[in-house]
Amino acid sequence: MADTSLSTLLPADAIVTGIAADDWRAAIRAAGELLVAGGVATSDYIGQMQDAVDEYGPYIVIAPGLALAHARPSEAVLHTGMSWASLARPVAFGHPQNDPVELVIGLAAVDHDGHSGALSRLARMLGDPERLRELKAMREPEAIHKAITEYERGE
Repeated sequence: MADTSLSTLLPADAIVTGIAADDWRAAIRAAGELLVAGGVATSDYIGQMQDAVDEYGPYIVIAPGLALAHARPSEAVLHTGMSWASLARPVAFGHPQNDPVELVIGLAAVDHDGHSGALSRLARMLGDPERLRELKAMREPEAIHKAITEYERGE
């Protein structure tokens, strides 16, 4: 599979802000439900993402306040895609340095490397603390998608 742009893998309709989640399971479920709604994965994938945290711990909390919820490629993934679930209140995932989490990016991939370019761009974009703060402060999905698209164009 050819690599796809971040703005294509993460359409505006897969971006939701102000999601209420009481715990990390609900936060992952929210990101997963966006993947399901977008036709990226089946509902089985939500459980697979939660199972990965049960098995391996909160390794998905990759930066302060940011989790990249994902599981291995499986038959539950229909095509590669992403979601953006911004939480109304941060929740603890159990990570010693990066808790609490306020943004959960969902990732479903059909293979191990077809999405690597988009993930690299995501990491560079969110690795800038000022840009991450600005994106987390945005409330409109279209504004977030536009900022991502503009970032990719300028990269």
